[in-house]
Order: sequence, then C-alpha cells, then structure tokens
Amino acid sequence: MDDYFSRSVEDTEKFAEEFSKKLTGNEIIAMYGGLGAGKTSFTRGLARGLEIEDSVSSPTFAIVNEYSGIYPLYHFDMYRITSAEELETTGFYDYPLEDSVFALEWSENISQELAEDTIYIDIQRIDDETRLITVKGDERFC
Repeated sequence: MDDYFSRSVEDTEKFAEEFSKKLTGNEIIAMYGGLGAGKTSFTRGLARGLEIEDSVSSPTFAIVNEYSGIYPLYHFDMYRITSAEELETTGFYDYPLEDSVFALEWSENISQELAEDTIYIDIQRIDDETRLITVKGDERFC
C-alpha cells in the first residue's frame, strides 16, 4: 500500500500522470471516494500520462468515455450500476482489457465483479483542497 497527500487538483493530476508511467496496458483501476473527491481529476492525470490529448470529463451520463493514447483508456462511471446484470448492459465486458486501461469511478458498486488483479485507488477528502490517495493491489505502485 502506498499513500500520497495531494494539496490541489493539480497535485492529484500530476500524481496520476506519474502513476500512469508504470502501466502496461492490461489494468483495471478501481477508484473509491465520495462526490468531489477527485476521481475524474485522477483520470485526467492518467490520460495525460497516456498521451491522450482529448479533454477528459466524467462519464456520468454516458457511463463510459473512450480515449486513444499509448493505450486506450476506458473511463467508466458505475454510480448507477448496482448489479452484475446492470454491469453487463453497459457493455463493460465487450471492451478489450488487453492493451487497454480501465478507470472505474464508483467501483464500490461493482466490487464483486472486479478481477483479482485490480488496482485500487482510494481518494479521501481531508479538507477543501487536501486529499489522501491510497493505492493498493499491485506492488508496482507500493
């Protein structure tokens, strides 16, 4: 497990950009954290590190946003997904994990469906600006 204190949105994005340099294109990143914790900011940093030039936004209504870079990035919002059946209707299982990165917001809603080798990012709000980011599940990040 590794902890990082972010003092701003820019810190969170920079941490995620550095984090992305250790990715090999076969990862599921499950993000936990309340509303406004910084999950989308983390994904923006991932995207920058994966050389994605598109603007990254929350996939709240689309459920998934797709971006092309070093590896394809599939950014899912699981806020309204609460069962394996609902997960299947999103097309989640149709996206290729090989040579891709999945970033999942609100992943606690589908925790029983996540692969054993999932990387977990927990973002806890300390105050208006400060976040505690905890990484679990993969020794590359510890």
